[in-house]
Amino acid sequence: MHNLRSLRKHKRMQLEYIAAVCSSAMEEAGKELKEIKLICVTEWPGLLGSLLVGISFARAVGLGLGIPLLGVDHVQSHIYANFLNGAGVKFPFVALVVSGGHTNLFYARDFGKIKPLGNTQDDACGEAFDKVAKILGLGYPGGPLIEKLAKEGDAGKIKFSCSGTQGALDFSFSGIKTAVLYYLERHQPQAASRKFRADIAASFQEAAVDTLVKKSMLACRMKKADRLVI
Repeated sequence: MHNLRSLRKHKRMQLEYIAAVCSSAMEEAGKELKEIKLICVTEWPGLLGSLLVGISFARAVGLGLGIPLLGVDHVQSHIYANFLNGAGVKFPFVALVVSGGHTNLFYARDFGKIKPLGNTQDDACGEAFDKVAKILGLGYPGGPLIEKLAKEGDAGKIKFSCSGTQGALDFSFSGIKTAVLYYLERHQPQAASRKFRADIAASFQEAAVDTLVKKSMLACRMKKADRLVI
């Protein structure tokens, strides 16, 4: 029930601010809506309420301007972001998307020709960082907080590992989060020590990142790709 109330509040806030955000973006870009020739909008994946707000707003603007609307996969849009910095990315390549709610590997042969290779079976990497940060009493968001604490710790002190998956290129971060919880419970007398928690943070981060690296390299070998974008 609490989550449902949170989602409703989130949706109401998006409804309240989306027009202002659009106006601010146009102002920052130095453009006017009448100059826009095409509207792209996330159609999936995502929270249903958020998608509904975004798609409805985009449709309204498109109808008002008489211009076409293109639905996009927002996870694959993360991949295309690599083309925005002028780095000259060339196809084909393997792509790793690792964000708060997604951990995916793709093989991209060309624009619009992106094939999924692997994805998370439970918690995404970012979710695991958030949950481990909560277990360690660090707060939210977990990524930067764990990274900061990990610099004070020994990454080789504790041997954590991510759960195995049926698919060689799939990910699972739920097990390592649980392993951190159980380890902390077994060593309660030491739990108050910052150095002890720093060792946990460093060891967890090492295992999680190691999994990302190894599976990304495996995907490159399997697809005979010499380029990896992240």
